[in-house]
Amino acid sequence: MPVTKRVLVLLLAWTALLSSSSHADDAGSSPADLPRVSSVSESEPQPKAEQEGNAIGSGADGADAKRAEPSFNSEQKRKKKRSAMSWVKLQQQFPGSFVVWGPRGSRRVALTFDDVPDPRYTPQVLEILARYKVRATFFVVGNRAAKHPALVRRMRKEGHIIGNHSYDHAVFSRISRYAFEQQIWRTDWILRPLAGYSPKFIRPPYGEITPQQVDWLRRRGYIVVNWDVDSVDWKSLDSNSILINIKRTLQPGSIILQHAGGGEGQDLSGTVAALPRLIRMLHSKGYQIVTLPELLNKPEARGARTR
Repeated sequence: MPVTKRVLVLLLAWTALLSSSSHADDAGSSPADLPRVSSVSESEPQPKAEQEGNAIGSGADGADAKRAEPSFNSEQKRKKKRSAMSWVKLQQQFPGSFVVWGPRGSRRVALTFDDVPDPRYTPQVLEILARYKVRATFFVVGNRAAKHPALVRRMRKEGHIIGNHSYDHAVFSRISRYAFEQQIWRTDWILRPLAGYSPKFIRPPYGEITPQQVDWLRRRGYIVVNWDVDSVDWKSLDSNSILINIKRTLQPGSIILQHAGGGEGQDLSGTVAALPRLIRMLHSKGYQIVTLPELLNKPEARGARTR
């Protein structure tokens, strides 16, 4: 046989062999042998409260607590993956020490405002509350209180409740134990002389906290308070959208989240515009607006008052 024909025959035989081998492999493969493609839910991180407290430290004690400016504009990413059920589990695990809502038996709700004090929006919110004779609960960021102590004193003078919202808006579930403790103690040290007491109520930034951190706070007399009604006002929404969001999950015992302070470029004018309408709407539906100590039947202070 000529060389050219022999090469052609060999090539045809080799091609046939490869084809039969490929078909055999395909026919014999089981689902377990095939590559596994992760779903979106598997590739995205779990909600922080689901991670059973395996927070990652900074590598240097206290370094987490030294951020120059709070990050108030990244809340959308934090809340995107939050699981309401994880909060329910924490509430069941730490009854009375981790709270998402109050008693459902009476038509009472609590207004809460985060990320204060902010000289742009906090005074406007305080003026509206005074006009309608409503008292609220303000969760205060420590380094903001240090910059604007007069606003914290005004909150207290006008009968509002003051809670601890960390020192610089750190994500508790992502910092070391030492850094977490510093977030609490530094803020407490700043707030005690301004409020006249060590605040009992803690709200973790973005609502993110681990079971271990809740237990640490519980053993020191704190109560962690999140919410069951989110106005989503941090998105710089208009007043109509804010009211729609609040009505969506409002019920007796609700703890309503709003903001009276924000980050650079964050517009909370919708919150200010919505507040009078919200108060009137709640009253028209027979709701009594109360503070967290009134709703939860717990004292506002952890331990004795300083004055």
